[in-house]
Amino acid sequence: MLAGLAGEAEPYRRLLDELSRLLRAYYGRRCPPGLDPEDLVQETLIAVHSRRATYDVGQPFTAWAYAIARYKLIDALRRARLHLRAPAEAAEALFVAPEARGGAQAAMAARDLDRVLAGLPARTQALVREVKLEGLSIREAAQKHGMTETAVKVAVHRALKALGGRHGGELGGAAADAD
Repeated sequence: MLAGLAGEAEPYRRLLDELSRLLRAYYGRRCPPGLDPEDLVQETLIAVHSRRATYDVGQPFTAWAYAIARYKLIDALRRARLHLRAPAEAAEALFVAPEARGGAQAAMAARDLDRVLAGLPARTQALVREVKLEGLSIREAAQKHGMTETAVKVAVHRALKALGGRHGGELGGAAADAD
């Protein structure tokens, strides 16, 4: 991508060829019947090309490209009035520490998690991060924040329920029951 931004045609062509292959696999696993993965590959390549000036060279290219791909898929699902549903058991995946994920996916997941948690009050964000991501016990979190253990449990439970309501409906009940 850096060579392409510098005006080198051959490395940029190779980048788009490789990205095409990766996007076909990405969309092939995610497209429900009624959506053509190849159309989404082409839309994404056009978006990558037309928005290449917005790429932040300090960030991983694949995270940027897959973010565009994800939004293209969401847009296509909305246009087709289709929905992808994840099982409630997948709720724990929201709270896997970024270190446990690989490169680009880790960067995307960390950004997504920040966006999801941004709607919560600061202390509640901290509690969710500490209890669900960092592995602090309820007792440790309560001591750290000067709260009772019950208050921490309730705050985390309500936060997960609110997040579930905003980001997936059934997610809240399953994630909250996991406490």
